Amino acid sequence: MSTTVPPAEPESGDSGSPLPPGGEQAWIEVIQKMDEVYNDLLQYEVALEEKNAALEESHQFIESVLASMSDILIVCDRNGGIEEVNPSLCHITGKTAEGLLGTALFELFADAAEQAKAREVFARYGREGVHDCEFFLRAGDGATVPVSMNCTPRVSQTGKLMGMVVTGRPVGELRRAYSALRQAHDDLKRTQGQLLHAEKMVSLGRLVAGVAHELNNPISFVLGNVLSLQRYASRLESYLGTVHASAAADDAAVQDMRQQLRIDRILADMPHLIDGMIEGAERTRDIVDALKRFSAVDKMTPEQVSLNEVVERSVRWVVQSAAARFAVEVDLPPKLVCPGSSGQLQQVVMNLVQNACDATAGQPTAQLKIVGAIEAGRAVLRFIDNGPGIPAEHLGRLFEPFFTTKPVGQGTGLGLSISYGIVDRHGGSLTAHNAATGGAEFILALPVESR
Repeated sequence: MSTTVPPAEPESGDSGSPLPPGGEQAWIEVIQKMDEVYNDLLQYEVALEEKNAALEESHQFIESVLASMSDILIVCDRNGGIEEVNPSLCHITGKTAEGLLGTALFELFADAAEQAKAREVFARYGREGVHDCEFFLRAGDGATVPVSMNCTPRVSQTGKLMGMVVTGRPVGELRRAYSALRQAHDDLKRTQGQLLHAEKMVSLGRLVAGVAHELNNPISFVLGNVLSLQRYASRLESYLGTVHASAAADDAAVQDMRQQLRIDRILADMPHLIDGMIEGAERTRDIVDALKRFSAVDKMTPEQVSLNEVVERSVRWVVQSAAARFAVEVDLPPKLVCPGSSGQLQQVVMNLVQNACDATAGQPTAQLKIVGAIEAGRAVLRFIDNGPGIPAEHLGRLFEPFFTTKPVGQGTGLGLSISYGIVDRHGGSLTAHNAATGGAEFILALPVESR
């Protein structure tokens, strides 16, 4: 609707016609309306600029989020055409965002089989969503990349399907995270096992110490009585000799009783029997003393340890408990003295001898040779067996906790690990390799003092 404005009439004194009544007020109202419209336009423009700025800020925020995502993001239409991607997908495929827009989603998959699988999965579960389904995508260098993908339908306000949003994460990252988690879990289990084993060793040490203490009293009692019996037997032998010598030679009754009771044989066997009892009691006393030392493996009390005695005790114990014949040849220089803990070093040597006994169990003649020498201020003990040797792939893991080549139930995998720690605390070294003549060779080196 147009409005005709009458021509302005000249004021009094002008050359034109005078204004009609009320014309000036109409012009004032028009100008005011124009001012109001102009002010409204200015306010609309300010509000529009603020909204544009907010929209630009939101757009930049979304772009920064998409750019920083390590997971791939694909927005597709209802036919599978790509409408939006993020830089992560561009990095994997080696293509630009402009080159991906408008292409089909299924062209990203590695081959025809993967494309058919993706079409079937998305067609069947597209409206419900796809969760953690693994597909192979074609990378920019031609390689295939396993990706765990998720798909969510994109609908309008009226509920109409507009397309779908596909996200995915390379499975390599998931596998690395799972591997790290599994490693942490294994470390925790290993630590827990070590703590349990340490607690068992402490309990075992207390048990052995208690048993050794209880055995020490009766053994001392037996040994003391046997020594007294030895003195008494000597006196009785002298007395009986005197009685028999003074008896009449023709006393047939005495002679017959002497022969029937075999008094002469008893007197001859008595010293050997008593000597055997004394040797057994002393040997039992030595075993009890060794048990008391062995029960204190976790007490690092500095002392001068005779390596010769440690090796002798360890070999005797292992050989006596071996199921089959196990020959051990020991060639050590005399009087080797090492500062440290006798019980701990005996645990190390016993473990090495026992391992050699187990390794040679299948040989016709199981043998172990222990050779010692003093080299550069150290006692070097070499344990050389005639077993099958150590597989090359196991050499680097022998001293790892819980690593064992024995069947399940026959080994804990802690012996060599604990031995390695004991030797290290003594300032020595424990190494292993295959001997040139066959079999395994363990080398124990400890700081030594010669007496």
